[in-house]
Amino acid sequence: MSRTLHLNAFVMGVGHHEAAWRHPRTAEHHVLDVDHFVRLGQIAERGKLDSIFFADGLAIGPNIRRNTQAIFEPITLLSAIAGGTSKVGLIATASTGYNHPYTLARAFASLEHISGGRAGWNIVTSGNSQEALNFGLDSIPEHAGRYRRAQEFVDVVTKLWDSWDQDAVVLDVEGAVFADPDRVRTIDHVGEHFSVRGPLNSPRSPQGRPVLVQAGSSEDGKELAAHYAEVVFTAQRTIAEGRSFYQDLKSRLPKYGRTFSDLQILPGIVPFIGGTEAEAKALEREFTDLISPDYALGQLSAFFNVDLTGLSLDARLPELPPESEIEGHKSRSTLVRQLAAKGDLTIRELIGELGGGRGHRSIAGTPEQIADDLIEWVDAGAADGFNIMPPYLPGGLDDFVDQVVPILQARGRFRTDYTESTLRGHYGLDVPTAAESREEAATAV
Repeated sequence: MSRTLHLNAFVMGVGHHEAAWRHPRTAEHHVLDVDHFVRLGQIAERGKLDSIFFADGLAIGPNIRRNTQAIFEPITLLSAIAGGTSKVGLIATASTGYNHPYTLARAFASLEHISGGRAGWNIVTSGNSQEALNFGLDSIPEHAGRYRRAQEFVDVVTKLWDSWDQDAVVLDVEGAVFADPDRVRTIDHVGEHFSVRGPLNSPRSPQGRPVLVQAGSSEDGKELAAHYAEVVFTAQRTIAEGRSFYQDLKSRLPKYGRTFSDLQILPGIVPFIGGTEAEAKALEREFTDLISPDYALGQLSAFFNVDLTGLSLDARLPELPPESEIEGHKSRSTLVRQLAAKGDLTIRELIGELGGGRGHRSIAGTPEQIADDLIEWVDAGAADGFNIMPPYLPGGLDDFVDQVVPILQARGRFRTDYTESTLRGHYGLDVPTAAESREEAATAV
């Protein structure tokens, strides 16, 4: 039986391509316009997409003269988008490194109630040295330590979301009972990094609790995903690599009492869409020609925590620190290193490859070719769906929704209308009860 795909719109500024704001298909001032982002949510909803997602960083980026990757704090922005949409899921990135579990649990609970149960949390540990400096640290905390903190952080947040039973709010006007205190409980967490009494001061959400999303592909990242994540965003460039990651990650689930269907894997893809393949490739070249080399070199420097900004664009990458010494974005630095080595790419060629999606796969073709490609990946066991990363916005998302989605629908591979109202419903995930969650936590201990 043919499987239906899951589709998430990963949107960033006026497009994922680093030169998108310079291209005539975009309006550069939209990066500061909340209505632009509300419109993107409405386009995703028009296409019946599962969700819309925002990444985030806690520093300005490698070269503010040329570009910045994040202006708005995502939970705040998604609250605005929630008001302009009614069905599409809303996923925000938030760091376990520079937040506190209580305040973050409360913020997502608020988004849950504002949106009617459409929220998701993309869990990141923050591996950028500039972010560390903004929070009083001299350097990035070591990789394994960040993931130990992340595991405890997620554990505390989920306990707080589960501190209210679904029927705890009574609203008995005549009896003067707002909530049943027997259905609201403390969590009394004391751990290595946090001590939190609870309960959360927000009732349980319409979908039980937000969907947990994760994007790290290091060994520590895959273990965190296998333990907690319900959706994984990832970056593989070939079906063979995608299938290997898919099988590896899903094989880890039984260790945590989970099944294959408990986790959906969505590789990123940057689609350049044209009436012909030649038109699509020409469009891709237009964007590549607008790349600012000094900005791209700043990004490369951040991947490896090595200053590469003075290198000739016609040189190859110099000798880099061993992968074991990378404390920042381990999986992405590995991907970029392998991409350069396999193709024997010059730095100029490498930054051209990375310009669209920072290592995610770009594809230029007709709507039919792109639909064929997505179906091929899913049928090969390399994906459950895709993280669609339009190179320019809003047009790139408009084109995907209006030209690719109808082909997938006609082939029976994507929904023609929403059948559920929550993000869990869109992804086919169970709604956990607070009692079940507490029982699972006790079993894990």
